[in-house]
Amino acid sequence: MMMYNQNKYAAALVSTLVLVIQPVVAQTSESVKVTPISADLYGGVDPHNTLLEEKDDTKGYLTFFFDNDLFGGTDENYTNGARLSWITEGKPAINIPVMQENLHRFSGGSDSLEWMQKVFGFRHPAQIEYSYGFALSQLMFTPATAETKTPPPGERPYAGWAGIGFSLHARDTHAQNSVEITIGVVGPSAYAEDTQNYIHDIRDIDRFQGWDSQIPNEPTLNLYFNQRRRIELLDQWQNVPGNIKLDGFYETGYALGNYRTGVQVGFLVRAGWNLPVEFADPRLTPTAHSQRIYSGGVNTSDWSFYALVGAQASGTLHDITLDGPVFRNYDTGVDREPFVGELYAGFGIRHKDCELSYVHTFRTKTFKTQDENQSFGSLAVRFQF
Repeated sequence: MMMYNQNKYAAALVSTLVLVIQPVVAQTSESVKVTPISADLYGGVDPHNTLLEEKDDTKGYLTFFFDNDLFGGTDENYTNGARLSWITEGKPAINIPVMQENLHRFSGGSDSLEWMQKVFGFRHPAQIEYSYGFALSQLMFTPATAETKTPPPGERPYAGWAGIGFSLHARDTHAQNSVEITIGVVGPSAYAEDTQNYIHDIRDIDRFQGWDSQIPNEPTLNLYFNQRRRIELLDQWQNVPGNIKLDGFYETGYALGNYRTGVQVGFLVRAGWNLPVEFADPRLTPTAHSQRIYSGGVNTSDWSFYALVGAQASGTLHDITLDGPVFRNYDTGVDREPFVGELYAGFGIRHKDCELSYVHTFRTKTFKTQDENQSFGSLAVRFQF
């Protein structure tokens, strides 16, 4: 059974490598600036009466994401995550041609693979705008018991992961596609133990004693794709008392690689005053960045206040932090749950080019012997330059 699983996950990794390094025939084309023809409302702005902003290739969004289960009163399982992302409009901040060419192949735009255009294409291809992302991330997982040298039977194994991501985001007035290639490492080389020890020492919290038993080093390569489509039904609910506006999206996501292979579906709805056209992902995800969700529209006020609620269901074929490495023998001692559900809610505040949001997530069990469901908090701080 171990050999069968390794072969299955190795096949997934090989598939990812093939997708990433296959030569590109189509080259990236310049996007065309036009006036939106959609009559949909977004952030209180009618694109029918508002020209798209002039492209500013120097514009960028810097966002820091921070997840921690201490917001939920625990220190176990998914215990900490940190991500620093940088988004630029119109051109990549770090231009690696082979990386950008491969990202464009999966964007759903006119220069992407034909089947991607058919399945994930845009309603108005001529209106597509592109932005480019670069991110550094670190994730940390621990058992519930801190005192033992190895996790007690049935508890989550120690695991740390760190990686670098390159992403492309394509959008029109109705949808946004995000594709990210992430290169990372699981194991001691992710320095999760050092990070946790540093934080625990500052806060005078006892250290976890079992990091020597963590999942061993293994390089990871993953391809992520996420699509968000506007919930157009909410456009009919713009006359809410108190001048409150509503917007939201459905989303589907796919992951292929030796870190994670799986699919997810979900939705998010925002309600508030002067909803910002920019949006910072409320939680740390593989494609979490801050940017305009859709083309068109401008912020009409210096201040924005909003609340949000969302849900997500995911199916996982492989998770290296629960299943262990693909190319090495390592028994994690737990069995992964194939399906996981999440419900989250929070709020955000924007002033001019700065935004702060907090979201609390309630997640079902991720492995079969987990004692109870988990909750954790997520902070996101965004600056636009």
